[in-house]
Amino acid sequence: MAKVSSTFDAIAIDGPAASGKSTVARILAERLNLTMVNSGEMYRAVTLSVIEHGVDPSDADEVAGILRELQLSCIVKEGTSRILLGGEYPGDALRSARVNASVSAVAAVPEVRTQLVNLQRGLLDYNDLVMEGRDIGSVVFPETPYKIYIEASEKVRRERRAAEGLADSVGERDRQDRSRKTAPLLIAEGAVVIDSSKMAIEEVLEHSLHALRERGWFSRKPHSKEK
Repeated sequence: MAKVSSTFDAIAIDGPAASGKSTVARILAERLNLTMVNSGEMYRAVTLSVIEHGVDPSDADEVAGILRELQLSCIVKEGTSRILLGGEYPGDALRSARVNASVSAVAAVPEVRTQLVNLQRGLLDYNDLVMEGRDIGSVVFPETPYKIYIEASEKVRRERRAAEGLADSVGERDRQDRSRKTAPLLIAEGAVVIDSSKMAIEEVLEHSLHALRERGWFSRKPHSKEK
C-alpha cells in the first residue's frame, strides 16, 4: 500500500449509503475550515459516462476502456470538491436513478479505483480536508489517525433514501460494496464507529468532534494553505 505524504491532514469518514456521512463531512468542513471531498461523486461521474456511452456497467474491460478516454478532473469551489467531465460539472445527473443502480458495479472495477484514489490523494496537497466514502480510512488515507465510520440500520437508511425521493436498494448496494474484491466497504483499523440510527445529525456531529478531539486534531500544528 502506497504511503501518502503531505503537509496537510485528512479526516476520513466512511460508511454505507444513507448513513449520514456526507452531511457530517459537509458540516465538519464548514466548522473546521476544511476542504470537503465527496469521493462518491467521482465514482458517479465515471458511472454517468459509462451509461451515456451505452456500456454495460458490469463489463470491467469496457468500463476501463471508457475510463482511459475520459476527460476527468477535479476542482475545489467554495471549499468543496467538484468532479468535472470534459471540464463541466454534471450536477443533478450524478444522482439519477440509473447512476444509483450502477455505481457500485463501476466502483468495483480496479482501474477505476486506482485512478480515482490517485485523484483523491492529490487533493491533500492544498489544504486539510475531510473526505467521505467507503474506503477512505482503509485505502485512500490508511495512515491518518482521524478515522470515523458512520453506520445505521438498513431500515433507517431506506427511510432516509425515501425521504430524499430515491428508491435505490441500500441493501443491494451494501452487498455489492462489501463483497467486491477491490477496496470493499469495511471498518478501517482504528476507526471510531458511530451508529446514527437513533441520532439527530447534531448528535452524530458531536460524537465525531469528540473522536477528533481525543485523537489530537485540535492540538495539531496549524498548516498554511498553498497560494
